[in-house]
Amino acid sequence: MKVNQWVDVHAHFTPPTTEAERDARWKAMRSDSFMVPEPYHWTVEKTLDYMDRAGMGMQMLSNIPKTLEALRASNDYAASLVAKYPSRFGLLAALPTDDPKACLAEIERSSTKLDADGFAVTCCYNGVYLGDPSLEPVWAELDRRRAVVFAHPNAYAPASLGRPVPLIEVAFETARTIVDMMYAGLFRKFPNVKLIVAHCGGALPALSGRVLALGTEAWVPNPNNLTSAEMKEQLSRLYVDTAATATEHTLAPALAMTTCDHIVYGSDCGVPCSTDETLTANLKSLLSFTGIEAHQIEAIGHNALKLFSKASKRISLETSFT
Repeated sequence: MKVNQWVDVHAHFTPPTTEAERDARWKAMRSDSFMVPEPYHWTVEKTLDYMDRAGMGMQMLSNIPKTLEALRASNDYAASLVAKYPSRFGLLAALPTDDPKACLAEIERSSTKLDADGFAVTCCYNGVYLGDPSLEPVWAELDRRRAVVFAHPNAYAPASLGRPVPLIEVAFETARTIVDMMYAGLFRKFPNVKLIVAHCGGALPALSGRVLALGTEAWVPNPNNLTSAEMKEQLSRLYVDTAATATEHTLAPALAMTTCDHIVYGSDCGVPCSTDETLTANLKSLLSFTGIEAHQIEAIGHNALKLFSKASKRISLETSFT
């Protein structure tokens, strides 16, 4: 199968940095067991080159800095890339979910001034999980807008047992967060939010059967009185991407939790833990997956177009003039 004009929902970027800034970040990462071999330098030119070689039509860009000032500047920079390359990039505007007031303001600013395609959030941002009660007004606003929200774990947390968190820990943070959101009643209260969960849902699909089997037992706190049937339905509504997880080990559990039309392509391009080799291997794994039909694999590459209507129109406009 030839990949042609796929949409990559899980693609990162970095606003312009100096050589000194990149070197300092590299040294800090290595001191915390994140042993990348050299300073990482993201550029739009290298990204477009990769996209062309891989058959990617568009990347939905996300980057979530830890301070409000840096986050807003990052969103502005990504919006400028979308303005320059409207058919190649989309903007998932980062939200500062440790501050509900600032978060609501950034939703409005990103929607009206930056024309964002969707939003990006971190599972645990500066110590605040997405299921925190303080964020209910934020989820209510996203629900009102019927927004697409991309949820990504914190890949730069301290190492665990001497290993960098992108290896394993991100998967468990993702599972913890989504289960917590479910028990908090967020999926019941705000069903219009379309949530894309990074890395094929992390450990969640593999653990979803356990949650459904035991999650409504009397010994499990269940303040919203969720039923097993309701939990199953809520999990099935989640979208998951294929970033670094496009093998039978993760795709099969994801298909047991949700449906093929809720799987969207993601590469994890644009971060130090991804290389051309790992990106290519992950894509090849998806293309050779035997658990679904070839036409369904092809659909995964374009399922995102059903979620991001503005991005879809930009691609269509470009196609009509070429």
